[in-house]
Amino acid sequence: MTEFNDFFKSAFTVDNVIFGFDEGDLKILLIKRGEAPYKGKWALPGYFVYPNEDLDTAAKRVLEELTGLRNVYLEQVQTFGATNRHPFGRVITIAYFSLVKISDYNLQPASIAQKAQWHSISKVNDLAFDHIEILNACFQRLKWLVRTRPVGFELLPPQFTLTALQHLYEAILETDLDKRNFRKKILSMNLLIDLEQTQEGVAHRPARLYQFDRDKYDQFRAEGLNFELKESKKKEAKRAAAHRKMLQPSS
Repeated sequence: MTEFNDFFKSAFTVDNVIFGFDEGDLKILLIKRGEAPYKGKWALPGYFVYPNEDLDTAAKRVLEELTGLRNVYLEQVQTFGATNRHPFGRVITIAYFSLVKISDYNLQPASIAQKAQWHSISKVNDLAFDHIEILNACFQRLKWLVRTRPVGFELLPPQFTLTALQHLYEAILETDLDKRNFRKKILSMNLLIDLEQTQEGVAHRPARLYQFDRDKYDQFRAEGLNFELKESKKKEAKRAAAHRKMLQPSS
């Protein structure tokens, strides 16, 4: 059996990419590491899988131990196995991701996590290990997801405006969407219930409030959809101008 010894010298970890949405901003949950390697650096909530533990159980355990989040639905996204991704040896990691309402959870960092904190995804540019690569892979998965399944029930409060829903999609897709097209598209799906109520205590004109039709939402999640959206005219004009500039011959 000695010829197989080298095959049993790899370690496994799980890394959790947890997305949240708060005040029009898409955020990612990070921990500040309290042990080497990369002590003091921000990282995804992740750690080693026990020898007698399956991967899904490990992902949930690690997330709870490091951040205090429990009962979170986690979905496998991708495996990362570059031979040099961990300075201590060969470590293969399985990335999980989830969408949560930030207001529903109280962060309680522990174990190797000195701190657990939500960060604006647009400002994250330096993480431990290859966690930027893992984050980007899960972010691309989320971009695909919003075009093929309804997204929002897990991220928005129970009652929300169409503007808040549009801002969520714009934050994920990183683009400005045409307001009229977005509203026409989303309302035609009969996915929302008009609560026949408006916002209270706002400085601007109160907007109508909606909630998701849970049965319809679950149906779309199971069957899928094609939710193609138009960019705003201003965004389209910028893109067209950039394209024309590229086609101009250099002097």
